[in-house]
Amino acid sequence: MATLSARSLATFLTGWRLSGAGAAYQSLADRVRLLVLDGRIPLGTRLPAERELAAALGVSRTTVSSAYAALRDSGHIESLRGSGSVARLPHPSATSAPEPADDLLDFSKATLPAIPGVAAYAERAVMKLPAFVGESGYDPYGVLALREQIAARYTRRGLPTSPDEVMVTIGAQHAISLVARAFVARGDRVLVESPSYPHAFEALRNAGGRLVQVAVTSEDGWDETALQQALQRTSPSLGYLMPDTHNPTGRRMPHDQRERLVATAARQGTRLVVDETMSEMQLDGSEAPTPFASLGGDLVITIGSVGKSVWGGLRIGWIRANRDDLQRIARIRFANDLGTPVLDQLIVAELMPDMDGILAGRRTQLREGRDLLAALLRRRLPTWRMPEVPGGLTAWVNLGAPISSQVALAARSEGLVIAAGPRFGIDGVFERFLRIPFSYPPEELERGVDALARAYAAISRNPIALGAEELAQIA
Repeated sequence: MATLSARSLATFLTGWRLSGAGAAYQSLADRVRLLVLDGRIPLGTRLPAERELAAALGVSRTTVSSAYAALRDSGHIESLRGSGSVARLPHPSATSAPEPADDLLDFSKATLPAIPGVAAYAERAVMKLPAFVGESGYDPYGVLALREQIAARYTRRGLPTSPDEVMVTIGAQHAISLVARAFVARGDRVLVESPSYPHAFEALRNAGGRLVQVAVTSEDGWDETALQQALQRTSPSLGYLMPDTHNPTGRRMPHDQRERLVATAARQGTRLVVDETMSEMQLDGSEAPTPFASLGGDLVITIGSVGKSVWGGLRIGWIRANRDDLQRIARIRFANDLGTPVLDQLIVAELMPDMDGILAGRRTQLREGRDLLAALLRRRLPTWRMPEVPGGLTAWVNLGAPISSQVALAARSEGLVIAAGPRFGIDGVFERFLRIPFSYPPEELERGVDALARAYAAISRNPIALGAEELAQIA
C-alpha cells in the first residue's frame, strides 16, 4: 500500500485555506476530496496520521481530525485498523452529498466525438474478420494489415519504417506503460516535461522512475538550458517528451532545438520516448515536421494513437521502435496482456488510408473551438489570459492567481468537472493555471465557460479567504 507523507500532502494542499469562508476543517476536507477525485491522491493511498499532518500544516489536530471525519462521512477515505486512513471513492449507496445533476459536464478529458462514418468503417472491418477467426488472436505485435498502414504513414511523413518496427497497443497510455516497464528500472531517473500528461507521470513512477522535470511554457516553449543540464547531470535512462503539439500548451519544439536535444541524449545514453498522439493536430496552417525519430535513429521510441484524432472508443495506439527494442517490449507485454483486440485493429486499418482527410476535418473543428473559447473567456472571464494556441485540443489558461484547485472545486457545484492545474505537474505546482479543452461542441463549451464564470465569481466574493495579492489580481 502506497503511503503519502505529511510533507508531500502539505505540498499538494498549498493554498487550501482559500477553498471557502466556512470552517477550516471543511476547507481542508474539500481540498483533500478534490485531490482524490482529481487522481493526485491515488485510490488506496494511506494518508498521513492526523498529528503529523497537523504539524506539517501548522494547524490544530482537531482541525485535521474533523476534516478526516468529514471525508469518512462522504466516503472519500476509509479508516482501517492498523492501516490508518486510506483514500477511497464513495460507494454509490453512500449518503454523501449528491453530485450535480445527470447533465454533469466533464471537461477533465480533452476528447472529440467520433468521426462521422466510423460505423461504416466498422462494417467494412467486420466483413474481413472471418479471415482471422481461425487464429488465436493472441499477438503482441498486432495485425499485419494495420502495422503496414502505420509504417506506410510514417514513411510518407519522412521516416522510413517497416511493419516489423511497429507494435499495436491498447491505446497510447498502454504504450507508455509498456515502454516504461521495459526500459525503466527502479530508481532510474526519467526526464519529463512540466506540465505534461499526468497518466504518463503515473506510468513512469509505477515502473520505479524518479522524475526529473523540465519546464515548458506557452510563451517560451522548452527551457533549453534546463533541458540540457538535466540530461548532462542526471543521465536519465528515459526521456518522455511531446515536442509536437505539446499537451497542454500546444507548443512545438523548433528544429534546431530538437537536433541539440538528440545529440545530448545520444552522448548520455538516454532513450527518448516521443508521444505523437496529437502531433498532427497543428492549427496554425504550418506543415507538420517530419517525425522526431528521423533525427535520432534507434534512440527514439515513438508513440501514436487514434484516440484523439478518430475516437477514444477505438482503443488503438502503437509503438514505433527498432526491432530489438520491440522484442524487449513484447517479452514484457506477455506478462500482463496477450495482445490488442483484432476487430478494433481492422477498423483502424480500414480508416488509415483516409487519415489525411480525417485530420483536416478535425483541425477545422478545433480551430472553431479554439476561437470560440477565446471569445467566451474575453467576455465572461476577462482577467484570465488565454495564450496563443498553435495546436492541440486545449488551452493552458493563466488565472492570474493561485486558485486553480478552488475553481475546480467550485465548478463541481456548478455542474462542471475540470482538472485543476496541479494535475498536470508534480508536487502541487501550476495553481495559477487551468487546462480548458476546446474540443467540445459549441453549446457545451459555452455551458462550461458559464460554469467556470460562476465558480470564479463565488471565489471572488470571498475576500476573507483570499490574500491581498490574489484579491488585487481578481479585482
